[in-house]
Formats: sequence, C-alpha cells, structure tokens
Amino acid sequence: MRGSVVCLGEILVDCFVTAVAQEEAQSLPGGAPANVACGLARLGVPTEFIGAVGDDRWGHALKQLLADLNVGSLGVQQLALPTRQVQVLLNEQGDRSFAGFGEATLPDDFADAHLQATAIEPALFAQVKYLVLGTISLAYEETQAAVQHAIALTRQQQGRVMVDINWRPMFWPQPATAPTRIHALLLQADLLKLSAEEAIWLFETRDPRAIAAQFPNLDGVLVTVGAAGCRYWLGGHVGELPGFTVDVEDTTGAGDAFVAGFLTQLYRHGHHSLQTAETARAAVRFASAVGALTTTRAGAIAAQPTPKEVEAFLFLHR
Repeated sequence: MRGSVVCLGEILVDCFVTAVAQEEAQSLPGGAPANVACGLARLGVPTEFIGAVGDDRWGHALKQLLADLNVGSLGVQQLALPTRQVQVLLNEQGDRSFAGFGEATLPDDFADAHLQATAIEPALFAQVKYLVLGTISLAYEETQAAVQHAIALTRQQQGRVMVDINWRPMFWPQPATAPTRIHALLLQADLLKLSAEEAIWLFETRDPRAIAAQFPNLDGVLVTVGAAGCRYWLGGHVGELPGFTVDVEDTTGAGDAFVAGFLTQLYRHGHHSLQTAETARAAVRFASAVGALTTTRAGAIAAQPTPKEVEAFLFLHR
C-alpha cells in the first residue's frame, strides 16, 4: 500500500553553524514535510514525498536519500534552479534558529518554491489516507497551486489532510500574507499541529479546544510546547501530556518527528481511534516519544527512531 501517507512541500539542506564559534559544523538533509515523510517510512508507514529540488549535486543526493529510506520519490521534480540551503544556528542547549539561505538572496530563488501542480501524478494518491502539508508552500504562487491540486486528489480518495503550521517568516517573500493564506488552508484540513508560539501568533491562544472551535471541520488540534509536552483536542477529548526528559543534542525536526509518530498511530489503529480518550492519549504519547528521541541525536532525519527504539523508550517510561 505505497503512499498511504503523502507529504508535500520542501526538501532542503540544513547547514548547521555553531553559535559560539560561528563555524559550519555539518550539512544535513531537512525540510519539514520531507522530515515527516522520512520519519513515517522509518516507522514502517508507506509514504510518498512530493516536492522540488534542483538538478544539482544536492538535488540528486536528496532524491537518492528518499529512495534509500524507502520513501516514494516519483513525485520529486528536478528543476533548473538551485536546491535550497538553509543556515541553522545551534546554541549550547541544542536549540536552533534560522539565519538565512545559501548563495541566493531571495526566498523564491530555489527549486522548492516552484513545484508544478501539472506535473503531480494522480497515481501517487491512489492509496492515500493522509496528506501532510506545511505552510511554507503557501508562500509561493506555484507551490500554493500544487497544494490545492494535492488536496483535491486526496479528497477524491476520501483521504484526510493534516497541516503543520511550521511558521518560518524568512521563507515568505510577503510575510504579511501568511495569516490569511494559512486560515484558508485550515478550512480544508482535518488535523492541525502547531507550536505554542505559532498558536499565539495565529489565534492568540494556546488552548486547542478554543482553536478547534474556530474550525468545525477539524477532527483534532495538537499544540506542542517543546520539552513541556503537548496540549490536545482530539475527537472532542481534551488532554495534556508532559514531555519526556532526555539529553538533548539537537531539537531540529522534533516537531516533524512528532507528526510522523502521531500519523503512525492513526495508520496502525485507524482514524476512529481518536474517538476514545484512551486511544487519543496513546497516540499523543507515542508521538511525544518519537519527538523526544529525535532530539537526542544530530540532524532532523538521521536522528529519527525505529519502531523498536520507540517501544523500548516507552517501556522504560511506562
């Protein structure tokens, strides 16, 4: 059942720089939707990725990485534009901030800003249960059209849409347009994940039930609070789970790993599992464990855990 989950959006290269020495430490693959796709595949969920990279060294390497990790890559478009490189500053606590791009100076100078809707094959959605979207794709006209096309193809198969806000203003040529575009997308979503900071920015509240009240179409809202855990509203059930205590090396991709863990539970147990308080809470706990484990190693993709690692971690923290 290839493509039970389809992830659409950016795949790029994170160039990590230590904030103290201002020296580049390493370059690793990243991009929120790609991180989710790789995390799902690592956890055993059939996944397709749709995005655009350059016809360059990094573009070919990223496409090969997806194949190596058993992520479907037939939806990857290679364009005559550079693959995006993002400079990521890491502080001594492992927290990151985004400092800029590579040689290009404008946010839309990269291949991932020009994903072509007409080149997306409907066959990639033949078995889709969930479509995962970030919001960076809304920043560019061509990728925004690709998002709408993907939603339409997902609905044709009775699939559901999950949106992870992933607010990164540096990616937006016109950041002021973001709230309107994001709200319009959420009216087409079934599940929403966002950080506490993003919740305050968009809705002036961190209460998932209050956010859900603004979008009756949503089945669930997850508000992550970093190491402090997650507040959620799922199928009418409200809850809060504290975070797991781990030795943090790098927080990059932790939220994406959380999304992968959450969707893994829905894939395994069905969307109806959100209808009971116990199974909804179990899905959040599993997602939190995946996110926590990802922070214990460097890199958004290389750090993602296997099912056995998650099971062992949850056993120790039972």
